[in-house]
Amino acid sequence: MAKVKRLVLPTLLGLAVYYAVFGGEYSLLELQKARSEIKAQASELAVLREENAYLRARADSLENDPATLERIARERFGMIKPGEVLYRFAEPNDSTGDTLP
Repeated sequence: MAKVKRLVLPTLLGLAVYYAVFGGEYSLLELQKARSEIKAQASELAVLREENAYLRARADSLENDPATLERIARERFGMIKPGEVLYRFAEPNDSTGDTLP
């Protein structure tokens, strides 16, 4: 009977340690996984906050900065001021099949 008592306590202790490490909802492996997910989410949040700040600054400059609006109007729509001359450079059209010597 004494041998059984000597075996039961270490066995139960070993099972408790095994369950703490590998089993259950709050095992050490699950906690490690949760910590790595938290780090990944934190880095993604930092990236999104940076992008949000950039977009807010861009929206503010589009609403309040006339120079930004002028630059966009010139680049995208080819708008010019009175007295200016607009030069457009285009690639030759390849649809005719003509080639230059």
